[in-house]
Amino acid sequence: MLAPRFAKGYVSYASSVLVSSLSVAVLAVSVLPGVFTGGGTRPWRRGRVEDLRASAQEAKDGAAAAFYEVDTAQRELRITLETIAAADSSPQAARAAADFATLSDRVDNVSAHYITVVDAHDIDSAQLDADGANRARQALTAARTELGTVKGELARFAQRLAPLQERAESQLAQVAPAVERARQALRAATEALDAARAAGTRADEPAAALAALGPELRLLGEGAGRHGVQATIRRAEDVSRRATALAADVARLPERAAEIDRRLSSLRTRADAIANRAEQVEPVLSELRRRFTAPCWQDLQHVPEQAAASVAEARELLGRAGRARDEQRFGEATEGLTTVHALLGRTDEAVGAARERLRLLNEVSSDPSREIERTQFAVRDAQRLAMAGRSVPDPRHAGPLDAAVARLERAVADLEHGGRHPDYWRFLSETEGVRATAAAVVEEIRAGRA
Repeated sequence: MLAPRFAKGYVSYASSVLVSSLSVAVLAVSVLPGVFTGGGTRPWRRGRVEDLRASAQEAKDGAAAAFYEVDTAQRELRITLETIAAADSSPQAARAAADFATLSDRVDNVSAHYITVVDAHDIDSAQLDADGANRARQALTAARTELGTVKGELARFAQRLAPLQERAESQLAQVAPAVERARQALRAATEALDAARAAGTRADEPAAALAALGPELRLLGEGAGRHGVQATIRRAEDVSRRATALAADVARLPERAAEIDRRLSSLRTRADAIANRAEQVEPVLSELRRRFTAPCWQDLQHVPEQAAASVAEARELLGRAGRARDEQRFGEATEGLTTVHALLGRTDEAVGAARERLRLLNEVSSDPSREIERTQFAVRDAQRLAMAGRSVPDPRHAGPLDAAVARLERAVADLEHGGRHPDYWRFLSETEGVRATAAAVVEEIRAGRA
């Protein structure tokens, strides 16, 4: 049994311990409901949400970077294709453009899906729970994977475009030098024109031609991107060529004026000579009428009147050309001189035809045998060539030659039965036709054996 004093101390100590124990129990009871029932601060659950939010943010950042890379690659490819289209019109370039359109549609769809995913998940929201953060991470990760796939497709397409791109860039590199050459040629033509005018030459025609190149220079300034590389290079080369020719023409203006003066003098002299010869045609026609039948000269009876009219026209044109030369319209003067030259050539030929006709008729009327033998020789020569190396002639050659022989025989018979005044001109026309047939057969045989 405890001593009373000791027992009293013990009771006091026990009471103290009991009070302390009850305080701890009460504190434990007050804490435990918050731990097990879901109420209160729950620090471990807040940490899990933050981790999921951080993962979702990381997925979002990765998807954003992938989206930027895809958008950049798509834009660069579009620029590349525009360059190729400007420089290359080949079927390969057209097919590449069509393939890119299809691929670009796929890229646009993937990009639109990425934007939709971003809009659907607000990972910065205070109300975002663990499930929401996890769904956002998964969706953004899937979008990033899809963007990575189309980025790979764009990269492979870019590799396929490399040869076309190199060729287009090579052609584009030709544009700037060609345009610069055109500008330099225009500058040289302008300086030549200024120098000619300073020397007293009007040079209106070269000035007009130079002004006409102004719109072409403006089109060159708009660039190959608008008009195409090849079209721009062709335009630049055309401008350069025309401007260079203009500069040369301007430099030749004094020489050109002297040349026009010489031609004017020469053609005036020729017109006078033809007029004199035309006056001598009438006596020739009189002899033809007196000695030969009408078919031998009928086509020539209007030569004197036609020659006089042609000479008068030529002199009028020469007057216009002279005035154009005095006014330094050298192009117009040259054109007029060319017309006069052709007109006088035809007139000269017509005037000479009457005298030549009389000569031919005199020869055949005095001795037709020479014309006959000449024609027979031509036919026999063609026949020998047709039989060379053959036992039977080719029908394509034998037929025309047989017809030519028969034609010659008819012409000779008509001449012999023509009486006192046979149609010698018809006879000459027939023999000429026979020789032409023989010559055509010879040419055909030689062409076939070449």
